[in-house]
Parts: sequence; structure tokens; C-alpha cells
Amino acid sequence: MAHDDGCEREPGLDLADDAATDRAAGANPSDRCRLPRHPPMPDTSPLPSRYLVFDRPTWAKLRDHTPLTLSEHDLSEMRSLEDAVSIAEVEEIYLPMSRLLTLHVNATRQLHLASQTFLGDRTARVPFIIGLAGSVAVGKSTTARILRALLSRWPGQPSVDLVTTDGFLFPNAVLAERGLMHRKGFPESYDRTRLVRFLADLKAGAPSVDAPVYSHQQYDVVPDRLQTVRQPDVVIVEGLNVLQAPPERGDSHVFASDFFDFTIYVDAAEADIERWYVDRFLRLRDTVFQDPQSYFHRYAALDEAQARATAAGIWASINGVNLRENVGPTRMRAHLILRKGADHAVEQVQLRRL
Repeated sequence: MAHDDGCEREPGLDLADDAATDRAAGANPSDRCRLPRHPPMPDTSPLPSRYLVFDRPTWAKLRDHTPLTLSEHDLSEMRSLEDAVSIAEVEEIYLPMSRLLTLHVNATRQLHLASQTFLGDRTARVPFIIGLAGSVAVGKSTTARILRALLSRWPGQPSVDLVTTDGFLFPNAVLAERGLMHRKGFPESYDRTRLVRFLADLKAGAPSVDAPVYSHQQYDVVPDRLQTVRQPDVVIVEGLNVLQAPPERGDSHVFASDFFDFTIYVDAAEADIERWYVDRFLRLRDTVFQDPQSYFHRYAALDEAQARATAAGIWASINGVNLRENVGPTRMRAHLILRKGADHAVEQVQLRRL
């Protein structure tokens, strides 16, 4: 179809005013004919990274004179069996983290005060909630304990509570009834409704909220035993799947990750985590498993070769599968990722851009 600018148009395109527009702008209408008739090819270049990446020396500089408030004795009580974190690592990795988190806590508190001023209600005290995730044996429990200690030693001595999601596992009797004992630690083994209610009550400013307690010796939730959280300044929620949200959510669904103000993922190569898991199993065989009351006492008599084979089998059938299918995919939901090297020390920090 010809137009007064001499160009052919594809049917259905409403470009009648093109020539007049070009003349008004001092352009030659015939130049429009030289434009490509097809849309440009999509940009296939890689998307910019969502994260700023810091090696250990660069991250350490962000400490900015934050004082070290932990002693070697304090640290020794926080370490897990497999995680020999050093004072140097606390200074270079965890002190900058505690500084960053304290800045976030203070900024969020100011936002809450602004909202309360607007509403004329200053009664509710809402905690800042940190979600901390990672694989079995990666060292997330040690990370959580160190952060709790450092944050609670900041000026003003904010109160910091640590809650593990192990307590929100269904009791073994329920898991056995549902045929889920071999899936313990997978998303379906948790009472997610109870966990969401716990977090929702915290964020609603409830005076006290109870969390169930888990015993690793009994390998089960402890009946009638509760951890009571009473409006602290900060709550750290640590667990395997705390950052997970199903890929398809209905409009009415709420998930644990919706309640977190800041999230951390402790990461490492799977081969390293498996090795740490097997090494931890061997140490537990020589210590905790020796207790006749331990759920895993049956493993106490294994020789080293048998223990290694048993641990490798558990990893291959349960923990490794859960890491690949459920835990690992949540890594990119975190605000901050701690990447560990083969020696269990943090070698890189990734911080999500605002």
C-alpha cells in the first residue's frame, strides 16, 4: 500500500501522519523507507549481576573500625564440630556483616517509627528478622551463633534471639505415619503453617511467641517444651529451607521468607559439604552416638570404613538430594551469600544490590 511519502506499508499499520510529522521536523519523508521493516533483534547479552562480589581482604575493609567484642573463649563455645572458625575470620568476615546488619536494623527501626507516628500507635514493638539458610554441615549454625553474639554487643546492647526451624519439623510419629522419615529435612517434613504463624505473630508485635524445641540427641521434637520469644530487637531464624517459596503461589498464600528483613545463605561446593558431613559423622560416632540415649546409638559400634560408607549413603540418598532440589536453589533469594572454600573458611562474600 503506497502513501504520500512513497513508502510501502504493511497492511494494518496506521502511519498516515508519518510524512507530515517528518516534514514538520525538517526530515525527508523518503528516509523513512530506509528503516527496517522488522523489529530489532532482542538483546541477548548477559544480564548485569544482582550481586556485588567481594574477596575476603576487600570485604574485611568494610569493618570500618568496628571493635572485636568476642574472645577466643567465647568463640570456642560457638563453634560446631565441623566448623573451626578463627578469630581472624570473625574480624574479617563477621564484623563487617554485623556492621551491615546493624545499619539495616537501625534503618528499619526508623521506618517503623515513621509508620507508628503516622498511625498514632507506638505500642507494638516489631523485631528485625534475619533468615539464615544453607545445607546440612555447611556451618550455618555457627554463623548464626556468631552473628547473635556480635549483634547483641553493639551499643545499646540490643536483644537478639536465635530460633532454629528444626523445632518446626513434624514429630517423628507424624513423619512415620505419613511415610516421610526418609524425607526428614525436606520441605514437606516441616509444619510450615505453624512456622508462618510464629513469624506472623512476631511481626504483629505479639508480647510473647512460642517456638517448639528440637532435640538432636532424640532426633525428634521435644513434647511440651517451648522456646518463648518476648519482643526482642532482632530474631535470627536458622534452617535448611527458610528461604524457600514454591514456584507457583496463590494470591492467598504466605511463606516464611515473606517475613524476613534480611536473608543470608551459607554456600560451598557440594563435594566439600559432603566431605564435611562425613567427617562430622565420624566425630559424632566417637562422641554423641556413644550415649545409649542417642537416637543414633546404633552407629556407635561401626568401624571407620563402615561409618564412612554409612555417612556417604545418607548423603547420597537424603542430604545431597535435598541440597540440589530444595536448599541450593534458594541461594539467589538471599541478600548476602557467604561462599566457603575447601578449608571451611569464608573466601568470598556476595551482597545483593539494592
